[in-house]
Amino acid sequence: MKNVVVVGNGMVGYKFCEKFMERNLREEYKLIVFGEEMRPAYDRIHLSTYFDGKTADDLVLADSDWYTDNGIDLRCGVMVSSVDQDKKTIITHQGEEFAYDYLILATGSAAFVPPIQGVNKQGVFVYRTIEDLESIESYAARLKKLGRSQAVVLGGGLLGLEAAKALKDLDFEVHVIEMASRLMCRQLDDEGALLLKDQIEELGIEVHLNKMTAEISGENEISKLFFKDGSHLAADILLISAGIRPRDEIAQNCNIETGPRGGIVVNRQMQTSDPSIYAIGEVALYNDMIYGLAAPGYLMAEVALQHITGEAAEMVDQVDMSTKLKLMGVDVASFGDMFGEYQNHRKITYLNRHEGVYKRLNVSSDGTRLLGGMLVGDASEYNMLHQYVANSLPLPENPEVLILPASGDSMEGPSVSDLPDTAVICACENVSKGAIVSEIMERGASSFGEVCNCTKASTGCGGCKPMVKDLVDETLTKMGVVVKNNICEHFPYERHELHDLIKVKGYKDFDEILDGEGHGDGCEICKPALASLFATIYNETANRQEVIQDTNDRFLANIQRNGSYSVVPRVPGGEITPEKLIVIGEVARKYNLYTKITGGQRIDLFGARLEDLPPIWEELIAAGFESGHAYGKSLRTVKSCVGSTWCRYGMDESVSFAIEMENRYKGIRSPHKLKGGVSGCIRECAEARCKDFGVIATESGWNLYVCGNGGANPRHAVLLAEGIDNKTCIQYLDRFLMFYLKTAQPLQRTAAWLEKLEGGIEYLKQVVIDDCLGICQELEDQLQYMVSTYQCEWKQAVETPSIRKRFSHFVNSGEGDEHMEFVKMRDQKMPRPWIK
Repeated sequence: MKNVVVVGNGMVGYKFCEKFMERNLREEYKLIVFGEEMRPAYDRIHLSTYFDGKTADDLVLADSDWYTDNGIDLRCGVMVSSVDQDKKTIITHQGEEFAYDYLILATGSAAFVPPIQGVNKQGVFVYRTIEDLESIESYAARLKKLGRSQAVVLGGGLLGLEAAKALKDLDFEVHVIEMASRLMCRQLDDEGALLLKDQIEELGIEVHLNKMTAEISGENEISKLFFKDGSHLAADILLISAGIRPRDEIAQNCNIETGPRGGIVVNRQMQTSDPSIYAIGEVALYNDMIYGLAAPGYLMAEVALQHITGEAAEMVDQVDMSTKLKLMGVDVASFGDMFGEYQNHRKITYLNRHEGVYKRLNVSSDGTRLLGGMLVGDASEYNMLHQYVANSLPLPENPEVLILPASGDSMEGPSVSDLPDTAVICACENVSKGAIVSEIMERGASSFGEVCNCTKASTGCGGCKPMVKDLVDETLTKMGVVVKNNICEHFPYERHELHDLIKVKGYKDFDEILDGEGHGDGCEICKPALASLFATIYNETANRQEVIQDTNDRFLANIQRNGSYSVVPRVPGGEITPEKLIVIGEVARKYNLYTKITGGQRIDLFGARLEDLPPIWEELIAAGFESGHAYGKSLRTVKSCVGSTWCRYGMDESVSFAIEMENRYKGIRSPHKLKGGVSGCIRECAEARCKDFGVIATESGWNLYVCGNGGANPRHAVLLAEGIDNKTCIQYLDRFLMFYLKTAQPLQRTAAWLEKLEGGIEYLKQVVIDDCLGICQELEDQLQYMVSTYQCEWKQAVETPSIRKRFSHFVNSGEGDEHMEFVKMRDQKMPRPWIK
């Protein structure tokens, strides 16, 4: 029996063990694994979820029993100090000696700490291990008790921005310092990085570019950073994320070849200059590059193991560095030749600064192939664009349609089913389309979860999950299997099934239905989704089950970047009297609120403190205002033009109809927000065709359009009915809205719902107009019930003492948040900019 020794029990070292176990090699090889940390390998990709409530045990990839059960000798807390190549042994820091036939160096990398004066002071941390996070959490808690909350992150790459998010979640004021001219300079160009910077700063995190840190000052603890340009910044805690350095000390000590800037030089079989010693992961220098992603490391583990066992295997020449991730809620992705560095190309870009979306494609000079690109703000096309690059798929005649917002003229691109069987769907685990389809068709996997468990697809970074799910669903559908989209892991039901269960069994709250139909404790997916369902069925307000609401619904207001709230009273149809305008002005002046007229024909009041919300609402309610539900998944506005009352082109009275609609549908909780519009003529001043529902006046009556939306992926609404009167229009709208409320998935906008609806708009016409399902009277009755039982949530909150108590920053005090600061700009207050 031959000995295989693995030094390093990180994610790549663990992957080597996993692949060893899958090949059932324990009769031929003895596998011994050494890890410096006291716990088995854990998921570093999702390390930041530790601050979202995950424990260290939750992050562990496999416990010690897994290694034992699979015949692997795991030794945690043991450092390998040297290698004797002549004797083929390794020596631990405890002096123990172990023989090897093959040695795998999977020592990974360490955080690079720049040689800055004062870097060893208390309060300076790196962001690399669970122990680092535990130390940061402990130190942060001590600072908060002392009323100190200024945090700085050194480094504007991926890990630096994740560290900034963690500190923001710990309620710190956060600054990111980056020495380069842009964030994520290895993944994004100037335009993409600028857009990312803007979105991060909107979250209250200040970004400082072109900053070189000269000194970290303070007696024993950090108190201030000085920069080489002469500026400085106060800091109570500093997290350094300035890159990585390969842990190649073992190789250097035994004269194994390393690169001039570190890393163990390897060939295509992952062998070092000593053929019996291999290096994999972030310590390996392949093609003069260190690869800091999981997918290349996993592939290296596979190649090394295959070579050891006598299989023909070698690394690819061009390692795929494509990535998709979500930073502070912002989608960021890059794929292929993202900067167009290696081939002549033409650049195609789409920029929507208002929506925070930037997309870039690098297309071959002849326009036939996609070479690479990047996405910021909306990465929904990432998986298919990545496949265009990886499989050299032919581009459409106008490649820009791949990134432009969808319209009626958009081309239908290939689906995942059209890809070749060799197409790699999951890069982290190197899982092909053919492997997934075979798991379903030949081995009987019948769900997304089963496929993932068997193939490991989407268990790495998770970026491929939408494509894997689409492939599973399409394959099962072709086999005649009904595909279910369960709401989450805690309920084996889709949203519409839970809707029916609540009605039939009479469940009244989340705990009841969880006990009766689910398992576990619930999650951030099912809780707000069920809150929406209870509101749809019983027309209850967000005040009744506040613990399962999103933050905005719980406080009946949208939280802003500095912790203040916005107040948006309803102004039906955009029509308002001078008296009500004066009241809004007086309230804004009394509570010192920033005021702005919105595109939805309302007046938003920003900067309200939590404890001031109830008295603000009281004054507005006294003047006849109601909640505008700007915070909820419900009707926002029904926009209108002035119509035939004032406009010489108007064909009908649009303002009155818009007011009727808004007052009818106000407060209705839905899977996603709803917007409407009423235009008095085909000039379309109310933009009715980019709304969830909209009507346009013509000579023969109203044309009713449904399922449009603005946003990152705009959709034009489609015609449902034409030439109808007011009564018929309301009747069709009642049916349409209630059908959507009953059948849509959580957080699914009407446009996306219609796209997924089998039969599309023609089927919707049959349901709503022709009553093909015989449910139209039921839909109308249910909608009328919601109209008849409407309550204003603001009024309910201010008149109910137990609810009103919720609006306080501190449980035992009526004092506000003293850290909330504002400055004056254009004669109004704004959130205080962060220190420059």
